[in-house]
Amino acid sequence: MNKQKKNNDTSLLEAAAEADKLRLQLDHYNLLYEQKAAPEISDADYDALKHRLEEIENIFPALVTKDSPTQKVGARPDFIVQSRGFIKVRHTVPMLSLSNNFKDDDVIDFVDRVRKFLLLPNTEKLEFLAEPKIDGLSCSLRYEKHTLMRAATRGDGEEGEDVTANIKTIASIPQSLPKDAPEVLEVRGEVYITRSDFENLNKYQKKEGKKIFANPRNAAAGSLRQLDPRITAKRPLSFFGYALGEVSEQIATTQEGIRQKLCQWGFEVPEPETIADSPEKLLKFHTKVYEERPTISYDLDGVVYKVNSLEYQKRLGFISRSPRWATAHKFPAEQAETILRKIVIQVGRTGTLTPVAELEPINVGGVMVSRATLHNEDEMIRKDIREGDYVIVQRAGDVIPQIVRTIPEKRANDSKPFVFPEKCPECGSPAIHEKNDVARRCTGGLACPAQAVERIKHFASRQAFDIEGLGDRIIEELMGEKWIEIPGDIFRLRKYAALLRERKGWKELSVENLLNAIEERRTISLDRFIYALGIRQVGQATAKKLARHYESLDSLLLQIKECEDQDSSAFYTLLDIEDIGPAVAEDIVQFFAGEHNQRVIKDLQKELTIENLIPQPSPEQTTALIGKTVVFTGKLLKMGREEAKAQAENLGAKVAGSVSKNTDYVIAGEDAGSKLKKATELGVKILSEDDWLDMAES
Repeated sequence: MNKQKKNNDTSLLEAAAEADKLRLQLDHYNLLYEQKAAPEISDADYDALKHRLEEIENIFPALVTKDSPTQKVGARPDFIVQSRGFIKVRHTVPMLSLSNNFKDDDVIDFVDRVRKFLLLPNTEKLEFLAEPKIDGLSCSLRYEKHTLMRAATRGDGEEGEDVTANIKTIASIPQSLPKDAPEVLEVRGEVYITRSDFENLNKYQKKEGKKIFANPRNAAAGSLRQLDPRITAKRPLSFFGYALGEVSEQIATTQEGIRQKLCQWGFEVPEPETIADSPEKLLKFHTKVYEERPTISYDLDGVVYKVNSLEYQKRLGFISRSPRWATAHKFPAEQAETILRKIVIQVGRTGTLTPVAELEPINVGGVMVSRATLHNEDEMIRKDIREGDYVIVQRAGDVIPQIVRTIPEKRANDSKPFVFPEKCPECGSPAIHEKNDVARRCTGGLACPAQAVERIKHFASRQAFDIEGLGDRIIEELMGEKWIEIPGDIFRLRKYAALLRERKGWKELSVENLLNAIEERRTISLDRFIYALGIRQVGQATAKKLARHYESLDSLLLQIKECEDQDSSAFYTLLDIEDIGPAVAEDIVQFFAGEHNQRVIKDLQKELTIENLIPQPSPEQTTALIGKTVVFTGKLLKMGREEAKAQAENLGAKVAGSVSKNTDYVIAGEDAGSKLKKATELGVKILSEDDWLDMAES
């Protein structure tokens, strides 16, 4: 432990210069009252500068300092009381992020996927609305009876922060709506600062001897999240409306119609925009906006494409955390040349050994970059990346730094290929490169201190338990004291309250705020609980599918136990869950079979209330399909297979890939084969496509 700390201290000293520059850029989040003003991170749409710093700190935790803007909730507990001044708000309709595209071919594929999902022939017209992607802070405005009642940040997409008082200071946001607006209307959009207003703001800051903002996006985010609305009122914030959340009545049939209504009701909307009916026209508009980017008054980092028809949007629905009917086409990443000084190995929560490049700090698109991911051993070999190389660095999607290529002609004569370690640098356990796995992994499991720490960090992270104030530095501190060793210890932390108050930097209120935040998370949904466990290959989408299928933790544990026999019906049922193949299924079964993991789960069950995830239909949907298992087979003529599956899931049904005695309905299209035969043999009810549509619409 002492040796590790010594190495960390050395790394901090080496990185001090770059860390100071990054802190200066992001320090506006603490302006005036030194409060945290960074938006909650869920994806690339959020603050690129802060995201960049978080990426560095996740890769190499030793770079985290007490003054890091990403750590002020966790590393400076005296600040928690201020941060917790914002009330949490649950979105009635989730605020999802967009999928990102960086190549023209990706856009063509996006259009093709939409057509295939909707089963549209190439001869049928399909319109998209294209508009700039503003580089600001996402926000939702809720109007009730034509009056602005509440405003919330996006947060993690499901829960944000109430910033109503601050939003009401923005002149471009209507405080009330005309009588023709719906009784309930949620307007989604972006808070931003124009470049000219940003320049004037920084001139004022400089004149007053105050800290300078790094860029308009950060200035907007920091200004909106001031605890004192009077400060926000002095900042030149603007708002663009571009989408809707909850609406009590339909206001349009197209996305273009929504834009027109928003304009009529006093909202500003992103410009320029166009309606395009082909990938070629979308790409032409993207090029046009990119070329005009310097003349547009606000910062933007790409173009958003949305299916124009709202009926098609409804049919397309969502995948995990993004809509099928919209996507972002980001602008080309900026690049710069620098020197790769050293390659270090970071050990992740699943034991993955990730190579990280330590670079001569270089400015890439306004951000100082000193670290870049090298992905994995195979990628390093493919690109022949070596220490001492001159390299080209870019920030993918203007966020994550990566090395594009080396410059061989500048390579030193004595340069040697990097030798990947065969032992874990943290615990010394063998690091193996399994067949068909791109990553080399430490075999030490939770005996490896790096894996243990990273698993706890994942457990408390925003998309898992989302424990406010329990940041990476706090976790490292508490685990160093052995106050937290397994996840359940988090919920027993109160017994160390007196000792915690005695520690440097902690105060009575900050300790209570942290302990209260932990108490607030004693109830959690099943899907978040599964995700928090950190099962290899199980992300948020897979965790939700598992939760929907098994509905309760007890059911999941019982049936996964039966899956240890891979010839059992339980194992085949697991494989039937969409997107769970043999490799994922094996990782799930192995995780729950592990004695240590079983003890961790049993311990957590004593501390938590884990809410069952039983699908609930919306008021207009039938309840006849809730919990039913359906299988589609053959060619469907009236909708694509993917749309049919999505429709079934939206109605509360479980979609399986094979027929078993647990199947409730088989929907047979043209040329149905073995699945139809098996359904007949088992006596499963068989529906035609028309029968299915009648049932779904009844």
